[in-house]
Amino acid sequence: MMRITLPSGTQCEIDKTVTNPTMGLVIAPDIFGLRKLFDDLVSRLAKDWNMAVCAVDPFPGHTLGAEIEPRFAAVPTLSDQTHLRDLLQAADALGTPRVGLMGFCMGGMYCFNSAGAERFQKIVSFYGMIKLPEGWRSTTHAEPLDYLHSGHADRVLAIIGGKDPYTPAADVAELKDVGVRTEIYPDAEHGFAHDASRPAHRAQDAMSAFTHAQNWLVK
Repeated sequence: MMRITLPSGTQCEIDKTVTNPTMGLVIAPDIFGLRKLFDDLVSRLAKDWNMAVCAVDPFPGHTLGAEIEPRFAAVPTLSDQTHLRDLLQAADALGTPRVGLMGFCMGGMYCFNSAGAERFQKIVSFYGMIKLPEGWRSTTHAEPLDYLHSGHADRVLAIIGGKDPYTPAADVAELKDVGVRTEIYPDAEHGFAHDASRPAHRAQDAMSAFTHAQNWLVK
């Protein structure tokens, strides 16, 4: 595994050590960005899932600390199209004919936003925002449901916590109506699967969710 720079200048963590990968997988990290958690996830999934894997920095050109408030404030300055460009360049860097996309939290929202990209045969969104939070609205962001309506919603699996304030039941109903496959964990909160250090982490649900994600990507 190693850091690479995409043609756009955006940093990524990539692992292409698998000799004959079943496919490539691009990862869109959460709002805290590219860090050791995702370096380790890239390495683990490459080995355990037999894939070439690449995680993309969601805040290229920004210098942000570990606190969440500056990161929330920076989201409206980002661009859906710029982020999609980086995800597609990461897919090319993997060098595999078949590529999937998987993201977490904010990255899960970008998974919904990428539903129209032909490059991604399958997409998994872990607790992605179904509707833009009010503070994230800007001229460079569109609603995730709009992207799903105009894209390949049938290629998308949404992993959702039943107690997640970012994915209320009414929004989940709209997600299902547009054709997204959902796996709901009734007692789980936001961010329950990918970071074992979070208070919301649920080990058994996380194991189940990642199994569903892998099965969706490879079938």
